Amino acid sequence: MRTSREIYEKYNIMPALQLHQLRVAAVGKLICDNVTKPINERDVILACLFHDMGNIVKFDLTYFPEFSEPKGIQYWKGVQEEYIAKYGSDQHGANEAIAKELGLPEKSITYIKNIRFSEITSALTDTSLERKICQYADLRVGPHGVLSMNERIAEGRARYSKRRGPESTAVLAEEIFNALLCDARELEAQIFANVKIESTDITDDAIKGDMEDMWDYSVL
Repeated sequence: MRTSREIYEKYNIMPALQLHQLRVAAVGKLICDNVTKPINERDVILACLFHDMGNIVKFDLTYFPEFSEPKGIQYWKGVQEEYIAKYGSDQHGANEAIAKELGLPEKSITYIKNIRFSEITSALTDTSLERKICQYADLRVGPHGVLSMNERIAEGRARYSKRRGPESTAVLAEEIFNALLCDARELEAQIFANVKIESTDITDDAIKGDMEDMWDYSVL
């Protein structure tokens, strides 16, 4: 038996990234616990716990310098170089490769492949409520904690803008951003049509207990 904590340690995951994945998993669990139809909660939790394992390959470590403490930016740059050498420079490919190394269920791996802003529209037409929840859970967690979905998308857009510069229009164009936000709102509506709680019930306080439990979640 392996736990999330043990896997994070083995893969030398940055503490802030560990907390992000734990929060996303706790949001996913809170939703799953309140769904009014049968659902595979374990596939959702495993996908959420390990969806960003390779994300260090894309990090600008100077954006949140506090996240590099106490080891420092130079230490994490070294880890980043090791990850890129092993998994390549594309975070999505790295995330999928690590998910396969961990032996996660195929469904969880599929959900991990699709947890990204560019797949929100695709999630709308997917019949899998599990996939929708994985996508949405990530849309509720920012670098420092739970956010509203609107806040999370705005935060991601601002961070992408700083990293890529104004010449990058794929996400920054106003009409594209507005369409993305519209689809995200529809995704939220689809999910909460099948859930006994409201979207506003998802807060840092509400997930605190589940987040703590996620450290010791069993991964076979």
